[in-house]
Amino acid sequence: MKQSQQKRPNFKGKKSIGSIIAILIIAAFAYFFDIDLSDDEPITGDQIPVELVRTIDGDTITVNIEGEKRNIRYLLIDTPEIDHKNPENTEPFARKATERNDELLRSGQVTIEFDVGDREDRYGRLLAYIYVDGESVQKTLLEEGYARVAFVFEPNTKYIDEFNAAARKAKDAKIGVWEREGYVTNRGFDTSVYN
Repeated sequence: MKQSQQKRPNFKGKKSIGSIIAILIIAAFAYFFDIDLSDDEPITGDQIPVELVRTIDGDTITVNIEGEKRNIRYLLIDTPEIDHKNPENTEPFARKATERNDELLRSGQVTIEFDVGDREDRYGRLLAYIYVDGESVQKTLLEEGYARVAFVFEPNTKYIDEFNAAARKAKDAKIGVWEREGYVTNRGFDTSVYN
């Protein structure tokens, strides 16, 4: 009777090996075609993921981008300046703008987007739009009164209308740099209104 009973093949092992091979094929395909298989939200448009190294001030940061440390100057906005050599000359709202910028940048995934014009300024800094989890940092700083729209040079003006509208909200609400009449000028910030 034992001879008449045939052994049934063990398919468990073959199924496991088949699953492993399928996973390896998918992983190889994703690697060679640069497909992200993670659960993170997809990056939209032309945004490039970067790693924040440090926040220099309200409109300048240092990032790791493609294995290289680079300073980035935010496109289309200007925040009050911190005087690192003579702190007493730091402009009003400069520290608050820097702190808010840093807070935003540390709250999620940082990405940057270049415009169609120059990608660097005369100091060798990259010029870009900055995002955290897809939300514009420039727009937030403008809406909250930490920045003014400035350094508008064609053709790097993709979001000029949106940024002007955001700045108008802060100006109308008289918050941040807009608290004191005359502080924001076409050439920067006039600290004499605080003396």
